[in-house]
Amino acid sequence: MIEVASNGKIMDYIHDILTRLAEQTAFTSLTYKNFIMIAIACFFLYLAIRKEYEPLLLVPIAFGMLLVNLFPGIMAHPTTDANGNFVAGGLLYYFYIGDEYGIWPSLIFLGVGAMTDFGPLIANPKSFLLGAAAQFGVFTAYIGAILLGFTDEASAAISIIGGADGPTSIFLASKLAPELMGPIAVAAYSYMALVPIIQPPIMRLLTTEKERRVKMDQLRNVTKLEKVLFPIIVTTVVVLLLPTTAPLVGMLMLGNLFRESGVVKQLTETASNALMYIVVILLGTSVGATTSAEAFLTPNTLKIVLLGLIAFIFGTASGVLLGKLMCKLSGGKINPLIGSAGVSAVPMAARVSQKVGAEADPTNFLLMHAMGPNVAGVIGTAVVAGTFLAIFGVK
Repeated sequence: MIEVASNGKIMDYIHDILTRLAEQTAFTSLTYKNFIMIAIACFFLYLAIRKEYEPLLLVPIAFGMLLVNLFPGIMAHPTTDANGNFVAGGLLYYFYIGDEYGIWPSLIFLGVGAMTDFGPLIANPKSFLLGAAAQFGVFTAYIGAILLGFTDEASAAISIIGGADGPTSIFLASKLAPELMGPIAVAAYSYMALVPIIQPPIMRLLTTEKERRVKMDQLRNVTKLEKVLFPIIVTTVVVLLLPTTAPLVGMLMLGNLFRESGVVKQLTETASNALMYIVVILLGTSVGATTSAEAFLTPNTLKIVLLGLIAFIFGTASGVLLGKLMCKLSGGKINPLIGSAGVSAVPMAARVSQKVGAEADPTNFLLMHAMGPNVAGVIGTAVVAGTFLAIFGVK
């Protein structure tokens, strides 16, 4: 009888342990919406790994999406227990703080500035017009979002998707519509990744074979003095007019000054390599972790994705159309394809201009010409974001 009782207690103990372990598995708390989000995360991983669509961004974003839908506690906020003791938050919550305060997007801009040659823009200042034209998509999305019932602040945050600029989208969303940051960021980075798919049909539709074959004159050589003065002058002028642009434009130009000054090679290498990649990991996983099933699978998300696509199409089209006008006014000296590079996806949009131009004429080299509008688009989107912040009184 004693052995039977002992065996019974052991079995009860084992049963209790197994029950508690089973209760701790994710299966007990996941809903069908979580499984939908897990499937979406796997699809993004497929695009990033198999198709190589912006893998540096989509891999961490998709994995953050996977993690938060398997274990929501990884984004839990810090709390206190019944005894008043501090309970730490989830790991990715602390990563997310950098998004919330605009730290990671600004550091991304530092890295972009350190990697980018502004020479083509300096050599051809007309590129600023093409970069500005591409912002038409931003204002189209802004009006569309208002018509769909979003607040003015949320509409402004959504509209930046049209600039194909992920860091700026996150920065503005953190200030104006933090509750929509997940859908906005995912939509922005998704369209950045799909630039090679979305843009070419629009470019071919709006241009003729003859226009796509236009060869542009070689850009003039830009002196080192011009390259050093450019980030200083741009920062001074833009920040004086729109102080709210300082975090983005300031970091972009600081990174470029590192590059062009030639006296801080270690800082240039750090900003464009180690620091840049560390920040991409922190930003990507934390952005992905904002896409819990409850926050992402809503009617507003579908509206944001649709508005982002419309904005991106209009931004690309407006850049190409202005390019056509400039082509005509210049007597056929400007290839309108470079206008599509006015969106902020650096340098992918410029490469797409080169690719479509080379399809019409393999001897046509548009990459450096397209880099001018591409860089102008980065500055333009940051200026638009600063304008929205100024309008809504955010400092």
